[in-house]
Amino acid sequence: MRFFYIFIFLFANTLFAQVRLPKLVSDGMVLQRNSNVRIWGWASEGEQINVNFHQKSYRTIAENGKWEVFLENPAVGGPYTMEVSGDNSIKLDSIYVGDVWLCSGQSNMELPMSRVAPKYPEEIKTADNAEIRYFQVQKEYNLNEQLDDLSGGNWVSVNQNTIENFAAIPYFFAKNLNKEYQIPIGLIDASLGGSPVEAWMSEKALKNFPDAIAEVKRLKPEGVIDSLEGLDQDQIRNWYTTITTEDLGIKSNWKSPDFDDSEWKEIELPGLLKKPVNGVIWFRKEFDLPTEFSANPAGLLMGRLVDADSVFVNGTFVGNTTYQYPPRRYHIPENVLQEGENSITVKLISERGLGGFVKDKPYQINFSEKSIDLTGTWKYKVGKATAALQPQTFYRWKPTGLYNAMIHPLLNYSIKGAIWYQGESNTSEPEKYSELFPKMIESWRENWHQEASNFPFLFVQLANFMESKEKPIDTNWARLREAQKEALNLPNTGMAVAIDVGEWNDIHPLDKKTVSDRLAASAKNVAYGDASVVPSGPIYSSSEIKNDMIILHFDYVGSGLKIKNNEDLKGFAIAGSDKQFVWAKAKIDGDKVIVYSPDVKKPVAVRYAWADNPEHANLYNKEDLPASPFRTDQWK
Repeated sequence: MRFFYIFIFLFANTLFAQVRLPKLVSDGMVLQRNSNVRIWGWASEGEQINVNFHQKSYRTIAENGKWEVFLENPAVGGPYTMEVSGDNSIKLDSIYVGDVWLCSGQSNMELPMSRVAPKYPEEIKTADNAEIRYFQVQKEYNLNEQLDDLSGGNWVSVNQNTIENFAAIPYFFAKNLNKEYQIPIGLIDASLGGSPVEAWMSEKALKNFPDAIAEVKRLKPEGVIDSLEGLDQDQIRNWYTTITTEDLGIKSNWKSPDFDDSEWKEIELPGLLKKPVNGVIWFRKEFDLPTEFSANPAGLLMGRLVDADSVFVNGTFVGNTTYQYPPRRYHIPENVLQEGENSITVKLISERGLGGFVKDKPYQINFSEKSIDLTGTWKYKVGKATAALQPQTFYRWKPTGLYNAMIHPLLNYSIKGAIWYQGESNTSEPEKYSELFPKMIESWRENWHQEASNFPFLFVQLANFMESKEKPIDTNWARLREAQKEALNLPNTGMAVAIDVGEWNDIHPLDKKTVSDRLAASAKNVAYGDASVVPSGPIYSSSEIKNDMIILHFDYVGSGLKIKNNEDLKGFAIAGSDKQFVWAKAKIDGDKVIVYSPDVKKPVAVRYAWADNPEHANLYNKEDLPASPFRTDQWK
């Protein structure tokens, strides 16, 4: 027995003495060149730690269970190996030295290549570059404490097996820089869909925002989050149980190709229902198929559906999506389609608001050389109507949660800078964002112990979204873009304008390469000091009023101003002292733009691209970069 206790004691102490590395310090990592790179970890008190890397050795002693060494300006290149030893030894392989970029924000930063694959088929087919490495931070939150390590994750290089899991914006950004500078690029992707900026800020950074701090204090006590999330899950579970058990479509097998839908109502699709019907709505359509396509497999595009769907072809289930945003791309197996009459049935779940088929999206069956259009007249019937499902509270989006779990564990890792795509979730309070966003940037720099000059921060201005309007109006999306632009007042920042690459009916536009290339142009100028690269489209700097005209001046005109597509300048609105904006005429005069209107004799202010979706705005520089939206007034 005495021997047993001695064994347990020695075994326990052996476990405690194991040198341990953080998840980021692992096989395949990219280390930041031109810096003192911290390598750190945990070990038993007083344990001697040796780190061997690229023909150099570093030694230290663990104190309070922690240790660190600094690699002095490691040489660009790779693959290298690293050995970390104490009472045990860890060997790391395939290490590169180059530039490391933190990639953060919400869903447009998070969106994987798999979602944009149809737009970039060759990119998917040919991806293969060992010098582009990607680390996806686990999507977690913690409202109670700042974590010292991540719960998981690993570095991967881009190839045929990994490309679809890479976030699209970071991937195209890294590819551009790798090609330009011929150095390895490491990407640390810490992003989460739907997240507001407050979630990415520390409690210290939020100290001057009392509403955020009050929310932190409300949710911190042990058990509060578990209790509230339990209530949310019970509500959701009960709602879905009701619509499932009481759905007439399931009970009467409405997905059957033989079902008689002659008494169902007709509806023209795509489009949303005219009135809210929450619960389950079934849609059916019949179509004819020529003999040569019968029994063949096919692709099925069902655009975007609000909210969730299950799709059946001739009664066979072919796919489902559980929320409204992803594009529906399904596969119809062989022998499902038949010569002559076929049916497609969609079971749609509408949680709240108007359900239906989003317009201007593809609804078709695709064969190799032929497509069958599914738009037009469908039939529909309600399977189960019920009260709207109350929106879920996402506690992972609460203040400090994502910072604590997804940013704080990264602070010891040396990086080149950060790229950021976020803001959609803060459009309800653009004035508040104008304070929060620069504070977040400053706090990150402080927490990484970096001066602004050593921490470039590049971000994407919100893309155009929602339907365009006939008359000039004021919008929160326009004001949030302004709040983003104000962050350029901070040193060593850059902005990619995206008002020409969005989609009116999709908050997640597919054109991620254009956005990434604009971020890369900004990086080349701001982060890499290449003055020959124009980092941005024209940005309004000042104005002057002359008679019945307002003359606008710009920074970043590059090689000169131009009108996209050689049309008249569009997107300008002008107002007098009555603050009533009307569309204006505008013309380029050298590096200036002159704005006027016969309806406004004494102009006071001009706005440009001031809308949710300024799709007609067409002022660019000759580097083909769009001008950022702006206003000359300060009216609330």
